[in-house]
Amino acid sequence: MTRTLTNTLAKATLVLGLGALLTGCNAYSRIASIGSEPPLSGIENPMASKDYRPVALPMPRPEPAVQQANSLWRPGSRAFFKDQRANQIGDILTVVVEISDKAKLSNTTSTSRSASEAASAGSLLGLESQLSKVLPEAVDPGSLADLDSSHTVSGSGAVDRTETIEMEIAAIVMQILPNGNMVISGRQEVRVNFESRDLYVTGVVRPEDISSDNTIKSSKIAEARVAYGGRGHLTDVQQARYGQQLFDIIFPF
Repeated sequence: MTRTLTNTLAKATLVLGLGALLTGCNAYSRIASIGSEPPLSGIENPMASKDYRPVALPMPRPEPAVQQANSLWRPGSRAFFKDQRANQIGDILTVVVEISDKAKLSNTTSTSRSASEAASAGSLLGLESQLSKVLPEAVDPGSLADLDSSHTVSGSGAVDRTETIEMEIAAIVMQILPNGNMVISGRQEVRVNFESRDLYVTGVVRPEDISSDNTIKSSKIAEARVAYGGRGHLTDVQQARYGQQLFDIIFPF
């Protein structure tokens, strides 16, 4: 009886250990936060992150600035007065995210192929009479080989998608490239009750595309990365459990 109980406890411990591994490294933090609001991330310097990498893009040849004697106009300036738009590292500008995508595709494919081959040997140096000795039954030299094959493929597919996102987010100038373009990055977190909504945007912008009210549209951001998601009870319920996700990955059928 004791040995059976020991084996049962060992199996239970193994199952619990495997379950802990499958749930990932954040299992402890998720258990500890049961009944609490999802925590908000602290404000940190993105350049201090271990995953941060400076952006390197192809640059045009540098052009020397031409100084005009007795001129109030400075090359590169956009006005006689100070420009309030973001132009230095650490400046803030507003990104207007307007994404409205609609795609509808329909494809149909149908192919058909057939082939037929026939061969006969009416006379073959008199050897055709000896075929009956080699094969168990009588052979008709007039139809020694008759091959017929056919192949048919039919497929269809359809895509109907509509996506609309409209929001604004403040971003920080993280880097100024040699040609004057700026790398921006911004993140916004909003928590309502037990659900947190996260918005993230990053990319490369031209100073000329920033409007007079210090805003820029997402359509004018090169290498744009926009992420919109959530964390909390609702998001957790909408996702499949870890065991089901693992089963879907490893199950071959």
